[in-house]
Amino acid sequence: MKVSIIVPVYNVEKYLKRCLDSLISQTLKDIEIICVNDGSKDNSDKILEEYARKDSRIIIINQENQGISVARNNGMDIAKGKYVGFVDSDDWVDSDFFEKLYNAAEKNNAQMAVCSIIRLNEYRSKKYLTLKNETVTEDFKEKCLILDIPQKCYVWNKIYLKEALDKHQIRFKKGVFYEDLYFVPIALENLKKIVTVPDINYYYWKNKNSIVFQKSEKHTKDYTEAKQFASELLRTHGLHVGEQKIKFLGVTIFKEIKKINRIIYIFFNIIRFSRNV
Repeated sequence: MKVSIIVPVYNVEKYLKRCLDSLISQTLKDIEIICVNDGSKDNSDKILEEYARKDSRIIIINQENQGISVARNNGMDIAKGKYVGFVDSDDWVDSDFFEKLYNAAEKNNAQMAVCSIIRLNEYRSKKYLTLKNETVTEDFKEKCLILDIPQKCYVWNKIYLKEALDKHQIRFKKGVFYEDLYFVPIALENLKKIVTVPDINYYYWKNKNSIVFQKSEKHTKDYTEAKQFASELLRTHGLHVGEQKIKFLGVTIFKEIKKINRIIYIFFNIIRFSRNV
């Protein structure tokens, strides 16, 4: 088995077929598609069963609702692929997505292969992360620069060497939102060599009903703590990043985003300029 694709599923009947269609049509055939039904209350389970009858590579895990971290961890625990990839159930990928990531990782003996991201909603699409060239590096700062860490700590535009994840006991933190902000920096720190892969995309659907876009005290607390964790891990490597805001009557009127190589200033979410550091 070359790649295990782990798909956490929770109440996504509207989008699930689009996601699964992009996976069963992959040009890389030696894959398994592990779908973890995290206690869905809609027709997601019926859609999974329908597709599993059509394609024997689809494996279904049913669990009580425990959150996306537990769903992904349970998928990783049974994964048989040399590499592991993650696709959220409202997103999709190019048909040669996993073939190109796998081939690039194998060719370069890399523990992680990464590609571009296109973010979409009902009205528009935009390149969210653009990787135009094949770059191979083991340098932590260069990895973070290329992938715009911690601003774009996304787990799903990558494949990871399963043996390395297991060796370093890298799993998703349970019971929190923004779990990618823990997983990705730790993976970049421990999976030494990465390769960037041009000409393929992960399509990130900005679903307004997604859990990550819900607002609550826990969301705010988890985001603050996860961002702090990622920033502190980068600081141990001599990389100083962070974000500061000035608010007036609850409205952000000024924001300073300190990235690895530049500082961005944003006024009233309209006027924007930056300087190199």
